[in-house]
Amino acid sequence: MLGLSAACSRARVEEDELVPPEVVAMPAAFSPAGERALPDAWWQEFGDQELNALVEQAIEGNFDLAVAWQRLDAARALIDREAAVFTPELDLEADFESRRPGGGDGESFGLGLAAFYEVDLWGRFDSLVAAQQYRARASLADYRAGALSLSAEVTRTWYRLLEARAQRSLLTEQIETNEKVLQLIQARVGIGQVRGVDILRQRQLIESTRARRIDAETRVEVLEHLLAVLLGQAPQEGIEVEAAELPTLPQLPPLPATGIPAELVRRRPDLEAAYLELQAADAEVAAAVSARYPRLSLSASLSTTDQGADEIFEDWLRRLAANLVLPLIDGELRDAEISRNQAIAGQRLYEYGQATLLSFQEVEDALVLERKQRERIASLEEQQRLAERTYDQLRSEYFNGLADYIDVLTTLTDLQETRRDLVSARLALVEARIALYRALAGGFPTFRERES
Repeated sequence: MLGLSAACSRARVEEDELVPPEVVAMPAAFSPAGERALPDAWWQEFGDQELNALVEQAIEGNFDLAVAWQRLDAARALIDREAAVFTPELDLEADFESRRPGGGDGESFGLGLAAFYEVDLWGRFDSLVAAQQYRARASLADYRAGALSLSAEVTRTWYRLLEARAQRSLLTEQIETNEKVLQLIQARVGIGQVRGVDILRQRQLIESTRARRIDAETRVEVLEHLLAVLLGQAPQEGIEVEAAELPTLPQLPPLPATGIPAELVRRRPDLEAAYLELQAADAEVAAAVSARYPRLSLSASLSTTDQGADEIFEDWLRRLAANLVLPLIDGELRDAEISRNQAIAGQRLYEYGQATLLSFQEVEDALVLERKQRERIASLEEQQRLAERTYDQLRSEYFNGLADYIDVLTTLTDLQETRRDLVSARLALVEARIALYRALAGGFPTFRERES
């Protein structure tokens, strides 16, 4: 039996290449983009040292990512559990019995070895082990997808925080501007050049701008809390910026190369996980089919029993047996199990296909968003230029008694809102690029993978 066990090798799953799902018609190419290949550490494209440090800290400290790694360890342990069937089960048995019939004493001693092994005639155990190996690889791909998502979330949160800080600074500047305008209006009330209602309207604008600054200050603190938790820190600790001056939103580098859709399928870890789940389901279908065939098990024992402990090793009983079981009637239990596993395999196939289509959509959406956002920024910059000219002219006419204050107030409000919209639009442009990098990126090695 030990020789038979040694001859039976454990099933192993090769590191095969991902195959695009057959249910999806693969497009030839994505919309035109750049030519540079995207590096694994895609966030470094922004050239932001603060961001680089934050992402590295998050990869090491984030608890959700640590949970994903523990799931991987559990999946690897399941491989060993399923593969245990390839090793014969060997038990040592010992017993002692004391009897006192009718006042007489009697004792017996027993010692034995018992072995059991089920021969994998039809590859059922191989298929079950292969399924767990695929799932362990899927867990690793899930971990890499989690690390990729975490890096994107940290990057988005960091730049949203910078945008909120920029809005706060801009609103502070606008409050100062509005207060200076109020002082100019008040200086002309006494000489009858302006109306008292103009002062009320200007004060209302100041208070409205202060309310907006309160919103911006709230966003800054909430985003700092979120970023701290992503890094695995308590939100009360806050985020320290080591730069000499406050960082601003980055200037974007040229667009990366998008490659072809088939390459994206092979690169993305979430698609790899979906593919491996499909392979695991296929292996379980094979195991369910094998369960309908005869099962052969071998057993052996070596035991001895005697009335005295000093003579227990003198007489041994050896037994070797083979057992062949052929299922005949099971109420269609095994057929139902086959149908169930086939349905799960079909489900995994369509999930893989849907995930593939969504990955294509993410790339195309990000390209469209960036292109249109650049157009919007150009429009807002032109609006700002025109609003500044209009405000300067109306302001001069108003203080010379040639224009109504309401025209000045409307233009000033529009100008300040346009400047705030421009800051938000630049953040949206950065987020579109983050979405593109996230859609195109593959996995990257983390410290846990390097140390394991």
